[in-house]
Amino acid sequence: MASKFTAETLKLAAKQSERCHVVPDRLRRAIDNYLRDQEVFDMNRKVLSLAQSFNGIKEANLLLPSSTSRELVEDPLKSMERSQRWKVTSAYGDIGLRYQDDQTVAYVAARMPAVYSALHRVLSEVKRRVPDFSPAKVLDYGAGTGSALWAMMEVWPGTVEHINLVEPSQSMQRAGQSLVKDLRELPLIQSYSSLQALTKKINKSGRRHDLVIASYVLGEIPSMKDRITLVRQLWDLTGDILVLAEPGTPQGSNIISQMRSHILWMEKRRSRKLLNAAKKTSKDLMTLDTGAFIVAPCPHDGTCPLLNTNKYCHFVQRLERTSSQRLYKRSKGPLRGFEDEKFCYVAFRRGTRPREPWPLDGMKFETLEEMKANRLPEDLEIESESQFESEETDAATEDEEKEEGPPRADLGSGWGRIVYMPFRRGKRVELDVCRATNSEGTEGSFDRVVITQRLNPALHHQARRSMWGDLWPLRSGINSKYYM
Repeated sequence: MASKFTAETLKLAAKQSERCHVVPDRLRRAIDNYLRDQEVFDMNRKVLSLAQSFNGIKEANLLLPSSTSRELVEDPLKSMERSQRWKVTSAYGDIGLRYQDDQTVAYVAARMPAVYSALHRVLSEVKRRVPDFSPAKVLDYGAGTGSALWAMMEVWPGTVEHINLVEPSQSMQRAGQSLVKDLRELPLIQSYSSLQALTKKINKSGRRHDLVIASYVLGEIPSMKDRITLVRQLWDLTGDILVLAEPGTPQGSNIISQMRSHILWMEKRRSRKLLNAAKKTSKDLMTLDTGAFIVAPCPHDGTCPLLNTNKYCHFVQRLERTSSQRLYKRSKGPLRGFEDEKFCYVAFRRGTRPREPWPLDGMKFETLEEMKANRLPEDLEIESESQFESEETDAATEDEEKEEGPPRADLGSGWGRIVYMPFRRGKRVELDVCRATNSEGTEGSFDRVVITQRLNPALHHQARRSMWGDLWPLRSGINSKYYM
Protein backbone atom coordinates (compact mmCIF):
# COMPACT_ATOMS: atom_id res chain seq x y z
CA MET A 1 0.00 0.00 0.00
CA ALA A 2 1.47 3.34 -1.08
CA SER A 3 1.76 6.11 1.48
CA LYS A 4 -0.35 9.24 1.08
CA PHE A 5 2.70 11.34 1.99
CA THR A 6 5.62 12.65 0.01
CA ALA A 7 8.90 13.85 1.51
CA GLU A 8 7.62 17.45 1.50
CA THR A 9 4.12 16.84 2.88
CA LEU A 10 5.59 14.52 5.51
CA LYS A 11 7.69 17.40 6.84
CA LEU A 12 4.73 19.77 7.02
CA ALA A 13 2.44 17.21 8.67
CA ALA A 14 5.02 16.56 11.39
CA LYS A 15 5.57 20.24 12.18
CA GLN A 16 3.77 21.17 15.40
CA SER A 17 6.07 23.63 17.15
CA GLU A 18 6.37 27.35 16.67
CA ARG A 19 9.79 29.00 16.88
CA CYS A 20 8.67 32.23 18.54
CA HIS A 21 5.09 33.17 19.31
CA VAL A 22 4.03 36.79 19.13
CA VAL A 23 1.20 37.82 21.43
CA PRO A 24 -1.58 39.34 19.27
CA ASP A 25 -1.92 43.10 19.22
CA ARG A 26 -5.41 43.13 20.72
CA LEU A 27 -4.23 41.23 23.79
CA ARG A 28 -1.18 43.50 24.12
CA ARG A 29 -3.43 46.57 23.99
CA ALA A 30 -5.85 45.09 26.53
CA ILE A 31 -3.00 44.38 28.97
CA ASP A 32 -1.50 47.85 28.50
CA ASN A 33 -4.89 49.49 29.12
CA TYR A 34 -5.46 47.38 32.22
CA LEU A 35 -2.04 48.35 33.66
CA ARG A 36 -2.21 51.99 32.60
CA ASP A 37 -2.52 53.47 36.10
CA GLN A 38 0.06 51.24 37.81
CA GLU A 39 3.31 52.66 39.21
CA VAL A 40 6.53 50.94 38.13
CA PHE A 41 7.95 50.63 41.66
CA ASP A 42 4.72 49.16 43.04
CA MET A 43 4.45 46.76 40.11
CA ASN A 44 7.97 45.43 40.66
CA ARG A 45 7.07 44.72 44.26
CA LYS A 46 3.81 43.00 43.27
CA VAL A 47 5.49 40.82 40.64
CA LEU A 48 8.13 39.75 43.18
CA SER A 49 5.42 38.96 45.74
CA LEU A 50 3.55 36.82 43.20
CA ALA A 51 6.70 34.84 42.42
CA GLN A 52 7.20 34.17 46.13
CA SER A 53 3.59 32.94 46.39
CA PHE A 54 4.18 30.49 43.54
CA ASN A 55 7.29 29.20 45.29
CA GLY A 56 5.29 28.69 48.47
CA ILE A 57 2.73 26.56 46.63
CA LYS A 58 5.54 24.53 45.05
CA GLU A 59 7.16 23.88 48.44
CA ALA A 60 3.82 22.83 49.94
CA ASN A 61 3.31 20.29 47.15
CA LEU A 62 6.80 18.85 47.66
CA LEU A 63 6.03 18.27 51.35
CA LEU A 64 3.25 15.80 50.48
CA PRO A 65 4.17 12.25 51.50
CA SER A 66 5.23 10.41 48.36
CA SER A 67 3.65 7.23 49.69
CA THR A 68 0.22 8.89 49.73
CA SER A 69 0.55 10.09 46.15
CA ARG A 70 1.75 6.69 44.95
CA GLU A 71 -1.06 4.92 46.80
CA LEU A 72 -3.77 7.04 45.21
CA VAL A 73 -2.40 6.60 41.69
CA GLU A 74 -1.74 2.87 41.93
CA ASP A 75 -5.05 2.15 43.66
CA PRO A 76 -7.50 4.85 42.47
CA LEU A 77 -10.46 3.12 44.14
CA LYS A 78 -9.18 4.37 47.50
CA SER A 79 -9.45 7.98 46.35
CA MET A 80 -13.00 7.33 45.17
CA GLU A 81 -13.97 5.93 48.56
CA ARG A 82 -12.54 8.90 50.45
CA SER A 83 -14.29 11.67 48.55
CA GLN A 84 -17.86 11.83 47.32
CA ARG A 85 -18.51 12.62 43.70
CA TRP A 86 -19.27 16.29 43.00
CA LYS A 87 -18.42 17.16 46.61
CA VAL A 88 -14.81 18.13 47.18
CA THR A 89 -14.36 18.66 50.91
CA SER A 90 -11.58 21.18 50.27
CA ALA A 91 -12.80 23.32 47.40
CA TYR A 92 -10.23 24.80 45.03
CA GLY A 93 -10.98 28.28 46.30
CA ASP A 94 -10.15 27.27 49.85
CA ILE A 95 -6.92 25.34 49.35
CA GLY A 96 -5.45 26.96 46.25
CA LEU A 97 -3.60 30.25 45.88
CA ARG A 98 -5.94 33.13 46.76
CA TYR A 99 -5.44 35.91 44.26
CA GLN A 100 -5.97 39.33 45.73
CA ASP A 101 -5.96 42.54 43.68
CA ASP A 102 -2.18 43.06 43.89
CA GLN A 103 -1.45 39.49 42.82
CA THR A 104 -3.97 39.67 39.99
CA VAL A 105 -2.38 42.82 38.57
CA ALA A 106 1.06 41.19 38.81
CA TYR A 107 -0.25 38.06 37.09
CA VAL A 108 -1.65 40.03 34.14
CA ALA A 109 1.63 41.90 33.73
CA ALA A 110 4.14 39.09 34.19
CA ARG A 111 2.47 35.71 33.65
CA MET A 112 -0.58 36.05 31.39
CA PRO A 113 1.31 36.49 28.06
CA ALA A 114 3.41 33.37 28.73
CA VAL A 115 0.45 31.24 29.84
CA TYR A 116 -1.51 32.44 26.80
CA SER A 117 1.35 31.46 24.47
CA ALA A 118 1.62 27.97 25.96
CA LEU A 119 -2.14 27.41 25.70
CA HIS A 120 -2.17 28.74 22.14
CA ARG A 121 0.48 26.14 21.27
CA VAL A 122 -1.50 23.33 22.97
CA LEU A 123 -4.86 24.22 21.40
CA SER A 124 -3.27 24.75 17.98
CA GLU A 125 -1.98 21.20 18.09
CA VAL A 126 -5.42 19.90 19.10
CA LYS A 127 -6.83 21.69 16.07
CA ARG A 128 -4.19 20.25 13.75
CA ARG A 129 -4.57 16.70 15.05
CA VAL A 130 -8.38 16.89 15.05
CA PRO A 131 -9.20 19.24 12.14
CA ASP A 132 -12.93 18.48 12.22
CA PHE A 133 -13.20 19.53 15.88
CA SER A 134 -14.80 22.96 16.38
CA PRO A 135 -15.88 23.48 19.99
CA ALA A 136 -19.11 25.38 20.45
CA LYS A 137 -19.55 24.92 24.22
CA VAL A 138 -16.45 25.21 26.42
CA LEU A 139 -15.65 24.95 30.14
CA ASP A 140 -12.53 26.69 31.43
CA TYR A 141 -11.77 25.59 34.99
CA GLY A 142 -9.44 27.86 36.93
CA ALA A 143 -9.94 30.44 34.20
CA GLY A 144 -7.90 33.14 35.94
CA THR A 145 -7.76 36.27 33.77
CA GLY A 146 -8.94 34.43 30.65
CA SER A 147 -5.72 33.21 29.01
CA ALA A 148 -7.46 30.14 27.60
CA LEU A 149 -10.35 32.26 26.30
CA TRP A 150 -7.94 34.47 24.36
CA ALA A 151 -6.15 31.42 22.99
CA MET A 152 -9.41 29.81 21.86
CA MET A 153 -10.49 32.98 20.07
CA GLU A 154 -7.24 32.86 18.08
CA VAL A 155 -7.28 29.13 17.34
CA TRP A 156 -11.02 28.74 16.63
CA PRO A 157 -12.20 32.23 15.68
CA GLY A 158 -15.98 32.55 15.63
CA THR A 159 -16.74 28.92 16.54
CA VAL A 160 -17.09 29.13 20.33
CA GLU A 161 -20.67 30.08 21.14
CA HIS A 162 -20.83 29.56 24.91
CA ILE A 163 -18.07 29.39 27.50
CA ASN A 164 -18.41 28.71 31.22
CA LEU A 165 -15.60 30.12 33.34
CA VAL A 166 -14.96 28.69 36.80
CA GLU A 167 -12.74 30.96 38.87
CA PRO A 168 -13.09 31.39 42.67
CA SER A 169 -11.10 34.64 42.79
CA GLN A 170 -13.37 37.64 42.30
CA SER A 171 -10.31 39.74 41.57
CA MET A 172 -9.34 37.43 38.71
CA GLN A 173 -12.88 37.47 37.37
CA ARG A 174 -12.95 41.27 37.32
CA ALA A 175 -9.59 41.41 35.55
CA GLY A 176 -10.74 38.94 32.90
CA GLN A 177 -13.90 40.95 32.26
CA SER A 178 -11.91 44.16 32.01
CA LEU A 179 -9.52 42.67 29.44
CA VAL A 180 -12.29 41.59 27.04
CA LYS A 181 -14.66 44.53 27.49
CA ASP A 182 -13.61 46.22 24.22
CA LEU A 183 -13.77 43.09 22.06
CA ARG A 184 -16.56 42.47 19.57
CA GLU A 185 -18.40 39.28 18.70
CA LEU A 186 -17.61 37.55 21.96
CA PRO A 187 -19.22 34.21 22.84
CA LEU A 188 -21.73 34.03 25.66
CA ILE A 189 -19.57 34.11 28.81
CA GLN A 190 -20.85 32.98 32.20
CA SER A 191 -18.66 33.00 35.31
CA TYR A 192 -18.97 30.79 38.37
CA SER A 193 -17.03 30.58 41.61
CA SER A 194 -16.99 26.77 41.78
CA LEU A 195 -17.99 23.62 39.93
CA GLN A 196 -20.79 23.14 42.42
CA ALA A 197 -22.25 26.52 41.45
CA LEU A 198 -21.98 25.56 37.78
CA THR A 199 -23.73 22.21 38.14
CA LYS A 200 -26.59 23.80 40.08
CA LYS A 201 -27.27 26.20 37.22
CA ILE A 202 -27.30 23.67 34.37
CA ASN A 203 -29.45 20.58 33.98
CA LYS A 204 -28.01 17.10 33.61
CA SER A 205 -28.63 16.88 29.86
CA GLY A 206 -26.70 20.11 29.22
CA ARG A 207 -23.80 19.32 31.50
CA ARG A 208 -21.42 18.07 28.81
CA HIS A 209 -19.04 20.51 27.06
CA ASP A 210 -17.30 20.00 23.73
CA LEU A 211 -14.02 21.17 25.25
CA VAL A 212 -12.94 21.33 28.89
CA ILE A 213 -9.70 23.06 29.90
CA ALA A 214 -7.93 23.13 33.25
CA SER A 215 -4.67 25.04 32.89
CA TYR A 216 -2.07 25.93 35.52
CA VAL A 217 -4.48 25.12 38.32
CA LEU A 218 -3.94 21.52 39.50
CA GLY A 219 -0.52 22.44 40.88
CA GLU A 220 -2.15 24.96 43.19
CA ILE A 221 -4.09 22.14 44.88
CA PRO A 222 -1.75 20.45 47.35
CA SER A 223 -4.08 17.50 48.04
CA MET A 224 -3.66 14.54 45.67
CA LYS A 225 -7.09 13.28 46.67
CA ASP A 226 -8.70 16.56 45.62
CA ARG A 227 -6.81 16.62 42.33
CA ILE A 228 -8.03 13.17 41.34
CA THR A 229 -11.59 13.94 42.40
CA LEU A 230 -11.52 17.22 40.51
CA VAL A 231 -10.23 15.66 37.29
CA ARG A 232 -12.94 12.99 37.51
CA GLN A 233 -15.53 15.74 37.73
CA LEU A 234 -14.04 17.58 34.76
CA TRP A 235 -14.04 14.37 32.73
CA ASP A 236 -17.72 13.84 33.55
CA LEU A 237 -18.37 17.33 32.16
CA THR A 238 -16.43 16.55 28.97
CA GLY A 239 -18.33 15.65 25.84
CA ASP A 240 -15.33 15.31 23.53
CA ILE A 241 -11.90 16.67 24.53
CA LEU A 242 -10.33 17.43 27.93
CA VAL A 243 -7.09 19.44 28.11
CA LEU A 244 -4.91 19.61 31.24
CA ALA A 245 -1.85 21.88 31.29
CA GLU A 246 0.69 22.63 33.99
CA PRO A 247 4.08 24.39 34.26
CA GLY A 248 6.94 22.42 32.72
CA THR A 249 8.55 21.42 36.00
CA PRO A 250 9.13 17.93 37.45
CA GLN A 251 6.19 18.58 39.78
CA GLY A 252 3.91 19.72 36.96
CA SER A 253 4.90 16.77 34.77
CA ASN A 254 4.26 14.39 37.65
CA ILE A 255 0.76 15.80 38.12
CA ILE A 256 -0.04 15.45 34.41
CA SER A 257 1.31 11.89 34.37
CA GLN A 258 -0.79 10.90 37.37
CA MET A 259 -3.99 12.38 35.94
CA ARG A 260 -3.26 10.73 32.58
CA SER A 261 -2.91 7.34 34.24
CA HIS A 262 -6.09 7.79 36.24
CA ILE A 263 -8.37 8.80 33.33
CA LEU A 264 -7.10 5.99 31.09
CA TRP A 265 -7.43 3.46 33.94
CA MET A 266 -10.95 4.65 34.76
CA GLU A 267 -12.17 4.41 31.16
CA LYS A 268 -10.60 0.98 30.63
CA ARG A 269 -12.37 -0.22 33.76
CA ARG A 270 -15.66 1.24 32.52
CA SER A 271 -15.26 -0.39 29.11
CA ARG A 272 -14.62 -3.80 30.70
CA LYS A 273 -17.76 -3.47 32.81
CA LEU A 274 -19.89 -2.54 29.79
CA LEU A 275 -18.42 -5.38 27.78
CA ASN A 276 -19.17 -7.92 30.52
CA ALA A 277 -22.69 -6.55 30.92
CA ALA A 278 -23.22 -6.77 27.14
CA LYS A 279 -22.22 -10.43 27.13
CA LYS A 280 -24.77 -11.21 29.85
CA THR A 281 -27.65 -9.31 28.21
CA SER A 282 -26.69 -9.99 24.58
CA LYS A 283 -26.94 -6.27 23.87
CA ASP A 284 -24.33 -3.84 22.55
CA LEU A 285 -23.82 -1.34 25.38
CA MET A 286 -20.65 0.23 23.95
CA THR A 287 -21.24 3.82 22.82
CA LEU A 288 -19.19 6.39 20.92
CA ASP A 289 -18.03 8.03 24.16
CA THR A 290 -16.87 4.76 25.69
CA GLY A 291 -13.16 4.72 26.35
CA ALA A 292 -10.51 7.42 26.10
CA PHE A 293 -7.28 7.99 24.20
CA ILE A 294 -4.59 10.66 24.08
CA VAL A 295 -4.75 13.25 21.30
CA ALA A 296 -1.47 14.92 22.32
CA PRO A 297 1.33 14.86 23.20
CA CYS A 298 1.49 11.09 23.76
CA PRO A 299 1.40 8.94 20.61
CA HIS A 300 0.15 5.98 22.65
CA ASP A 301 -2.10 5.17 25.61
CA GLY A 302 0.26 2.87 27.47
CA THR A 303 2.34 3.50 30.57
CA CYS A 304 4.56 6.55 30.24
CA PRO A 305 8.04 5.28 29.28
CA LEU A 306 9.65 8.12 31.26
CA LEU A 307 8.08 6.86 34.49
CA ASN A 308 10.68 5.99 37.14
CA THR A 309 13.47 7.65 35.17
CA ASN A 310 15.41 10.85 35.81
CA LYS A 311 13.66 12.54 32.86
CA TYR A 312 10.28 14.19 32.67
CA CYS A 313 8.03 15.08 29.73
CA HIS A 314 7.70 18.80 29.04
CA PHE A 315 7.90 21.29 26.19
CA VAL A 316 9.02 24.86 25.57
CA GLN A 317 7.37 27.77 23.81
CA ARG A 318 9.40 30.89 23.14
CA LEU A 319 7.46 34.15 23.04
CA GLU A 320 8.27 37.73 22.32
CA ARG A 321 7.85 39.58 25.59
CA THR A 322 5.20 42.24 25.89
CA SER A 323 6.03 45.75 27.08
CA SER A 324 4.76 44.94 30.59
CA GLN A 325 6.99 41.86 30.84
CA ARG A 326 10.07 43.79 29.73
CA LEU A 327 9.27 46.54 32.20
CA TYR A 328 8.40 44.55 35.31
CA LYS A 329 10.32 41.27 35.04
CA ARG A 330 13.97 41.28 36.05
CA SER A 331 16.07 39.99 33.20
CA LYS A 332 19.34 40.90 31.55
CA GLY A 333 21.30 39.92 28.47
CA PRO A 334 20.58 39.66 24.76
CA LEU A 335 17.43 37.54 25.25
CA ARG A 336 15.72 40.14 27.42
CA GLY A 337 13.09 40.63 24.72
CA PHE A 338 12.17 36.93 24.71
CA GLU A 339 10.95 34.38 27.21
CA ASP A 340 10.83 30.58 27.19
CA GLU A 341 7.70 29.18 28.79
CA LYS A 342 8.10 25.55 29.84
CA PHE A 343 4.86 23.61 30.04
CA CYS A 344 3.48 20.07 30.06
CA TYR A 345 0.03 18.97 29.03
CA VAL A 346 -2.24 16.14 27.97
CA ALA A 347 -5.33 16.20 25.76
CA PHE A 348 -7.85 13.33 26.13
CA ARG A 349 -10.61 12.44 23.70
CA ARG A 350 -13.57 10.17 24.28
CA GLY A 351 -13.72 7.03 22.16
CA THR A 352 -11.05 4.69 20.87
CA ARG A 353 -7.85 5.54 19.04
CA PRO A 354 -8.37 5.21 15.28
CA ARG A 355 -6.34 2.65 13.35
CA GLU A 356 -4.37 4.44 10.65
CA PRO A 357 -1.56 3.34 8.30
CA TRP A 358 1.90 4.23 9.56
CA PRO A 359 3.19 7.19 7.54
CA LEU A 360 6.48 5.60 6.36
CA ASP A 361 4.88 2.31 5.30
CA GLY A 362 5.01 2.11 1.54
CA MET A 363 7.49 4.98 1.21
CA LYS A 364 10.88 4.41 -0.41
CA PHE A 365 13.82 6.77 0.11
CA GLU A 366 17.00 7.02 -1.90
CA THR A 367 20.39 6.84 -0.24
CA LEU A 368 22.85 9.64 -0.88
CA GLU A 369 24.75 7.51 -3.40
CA GLU A 370 21.57 6.62 -5.29
CA MET A 371 20.46 10.23 -5.31
CA LYS A 372 23.79 11.36 -6.78
CA ALA A 373 23.76 8.58 -9.36
CA ASN A 374 20.25 9.48 -10.56
CA ARG A 375 20.82 13.22 -10.57
CA LEU A 376 20.98 15.14 -13.84
CA PRO A 377 23.76 17.73 -14.41
CA GLU A 378 21.34 20.66 -14.17
CA ASP A 379 20.15 19.37 -10.78
CA LEU A 380 23.68 19.66 -9.42
CA GLU A 381 23.65 23.40 -10.07
CA ILE A 382 20.33 23.78 -8.25
CA GLU A 383 21.62 21.71 -5.32
CA SER A 384 24.78 23.81 -4.96
CA GLU A 385 22.68 26.97 -4.80
CA SER A 386 20.16 25.50 -2.34
CA GLN A 387 22.92 24.82 0.19
CA PHE A 388 23.14 28.54 0.87
CA GLU A 389 19.41 29.11 1.41
CA SER A 390 18.59 30.64 4.77
CA GLU A 391 16.25 29.25 7.41
CA GLU A 392 14.02 32.27 6.85
CA THR A 393 13.48 31.17 3.24
CA ASP A 394 12.60 27.65 4.42
CA ALA A 395 10.13 29.04 6.95
CA ALA A 396 8.46 31.24 4.31
CA THR A 397 8.13 28.28 1.97
CA GLU A 398 6.55 26.21 4.74
CA ASP A 399 4.01 28.94 5.45
CA GLU A 400 3.01 29.04 1.79
CA GLU A 401 2.61 25.27 1.66
CA LYS A 402 0.56 25.24 4.87
CA GLU A 403 -1.99 27.49 3.22
CA GLU A 404 -2.46 24.89 0.49
CA GLY A 405 -3.64 22.35 3.08
CA PRO A 406 -1.02 19.56 3.16
CA PRO A 407 -1.90 16.13 4.63
CA ARG A 408 -2.17 16.26 8.41
CA ALA A 409 -0.74 13.89 10.97
CA ASP A 410 -3.55 11.52 11.91
CA LEU A 411 -4.34 10.18 15.37
CA GLY A 412 -3.03 6.72 14.62
CA SER A 413 -0.02 5.26 16.40
CA GLY A 414 2.43 5.81 13.54
CA TRP A 415 3.60 9.26 14.66
CA GLY A 416 6.17 9.63 17.43
CA ARG A 417 6.78 12.74 19.52
CA ILE A 418 10.15 14.48 19.70
CA VAL A 419 10.93 15.17 23.36
CA TYR A 420 13.89 17.45 24.13
CA MET A 421 16.05 19.28 21.63
CA PRO A 422 17.45 17.26 18.70
CA PHE A 423 21.21 16.59 18.67
CA ARG A 424 22.75 17.73 15.40
CA ARG A 425 26.17 16.18 14.93
CA GLY A 426 27.75 16.72 11.54
CA LYS A 427 25.82 14.76 8.93
CA ARG A 428 23.60 12.97 11.39
CA VAL A 429 20.76 13.97 13.71
CA GLU A 430 19.72 12.17 16.90
CA LEU A 431 16.15 12.50 18.17
CA ASP A 432 14.63 11.39 21.48
CA VAL A 433 11.23 10.06 20.38
CA CYS A 434 8.30 8.86 22.46
CA ARG A 435 6.50 6.35 20.27
CA ALA A 436 3.92 3.57 20.12
CA THR A 437 5.22 0.04 19.74
CA ASN A 438 2.06 -1.53 18.29
CA SER A 439 -0.69 -0.55 15.87
CA GLU A 440 -3.30 -0.30 18.63
CA GLY A 441 -1.28 2.32 20.50
CA THR A 442 -1.64 0.45 23.80
CA GLU A 443 2.10 0.32 24.53
CA GLY A 444 4.92 2.79 24.09
CA SER A 445 8.65 3.30 24.42
CA PHE A 446 11.18 6.13 24.54
CA ASP A 447 13.87 5.62 21.89
CA ARG A 448 16.84 7.39 20.34
CA VAL A 449 16.29 7.71 16.59
CA VAL A 450 19.41 8.35 14.51
CA ILE A 451 19.09 9.75 10.98
CA THR A 452 22.12 9.98 8.73
CA GLN A 453 22.50 11.92 5.51
CA ARG A 454 24.21 8.98 3.84
CA LEU A 455 21.35 6.52 4.38
CA ASN A 456 18.38 8.87 4.03
CA PRO A 457 18.98 12.44 2.77
CA ALA A 458 15.26 13.26 2.66
CA LEU A 459 14.54 12.39 6.30
CA HIS A 460 17.88 13.89 7.33
CA HIS A 461 16.76 17.20 5.82
CA GLN A 462 13.52 16.98 7.80
CA ALA A 463 15.31 16.01 11.02
CA ARG A 464 17.67 18.99 10.81
CA ARG A 465 14.65 21.31 10.81
CA SER A 466 12.68 19.44 13.45
CA MET A 467 12.22 21.01 16.86
CA TRP A 468 11.33 19.96 20.36
CA GLY A 469 7.64 19.01 20.36
CA ASP A 470 7.34 18.13 16.65
CA LEU A 471 6.05 14.78 15.47
CA TRP A 472 8.24 12.19 13.81
CA PRO A 473 6.96 9.69 11.21
CA LEU A 474 7.57 6.00 11.85
CA ARG A 475 7.51 2.70 10.02
CA SER A 476 5.62 -0.24 11.52
CA GLY A 477 7.61 -3.14 12.88
CA ILE A 478 10.76 -1.15 13.73
CA ASN A 479 11.40 -0.60 17.43
CA SER A 480 14.23 0.58 19.71
CA LYS A 481 17.28 2.51 18.52
CA TYR A 482 17.68 2.42 14.76
CA TYR A 483 19.26 4.25 11.87
CA MET A 484 17.19 5.65 9.04
